[in-house]
Amino acid sequence: MKRSKTSKQWMHEHVTDLYVQRAQKEGYRSRAAYKLLEIDARDHLLMPGMMVVDLGAAPGGWSQVAAAKGCKVVALDLLPLHPIPGVGFIQGDFREDSVLAQLEERLGGRRAELVISDMSPNISGIGVTDQARAMHLAELALEFSLRHLQPGGAFLVKAFQGAGFEEYVRAMRGDFARVVTRKPKASRDRSSEVYLLGLERLQELE
Repeated sequence: MKRSKTSKQWMHEHVTDLYVQRAQKEGYRSRAAYKLLEIDARDHLLMPGMMVVDLGAAPGGWSQVAAAKGCKVVALDLLPLHPIPGVGFIQGDFREDSVLAQLEERLGGRRAELVISDMSPNISGIGVTDQARAMHLAELALEFSLRHLQPGGAFLVKAFQGAGFEEYVRAMRGDFARVVTRKPKASRDRSSEVYLLGLERLQELE
């Protein structure tokens, strides 16, 4: 099957991308590692010994960074993940009871101190559809974090500016003491991708 002009353009951009080249040279699994590294350098999220849950973790760039910082990481994804030292991996849908049971077992009775999500939908090229899918994933990640984060914990999620974005930010502000937006240098300028960081998960009401 002949490649489309768009896919050829993407491939050229990918192989010539400085962050892709840097990741290959420095041993990171994806260019996304530099996004988390930059956010962590600014916001000091990753601390040795803290419990981190990585949603949609494959190929493992974010889990790799968190583990290297001394965090205890539990990663979840529908796709397989090649083993990473210091990272426990569960393959499956994090909305399913069986997967959540495995997660709770891995957490050992603890709640996470940080939930991170760099999930993106499969891109169809139809803007309205892609935005709706992206925001749905972000909503699922937020719902998960509210169930599994300890009070005072933090939540970092990829989102895309567009329909539903402002409503999503308002929802986060109802559950975290502070919500900030981050656009790391490794995020492509043309992309509407940003990262929302919810700090200090508020205490749940009885």
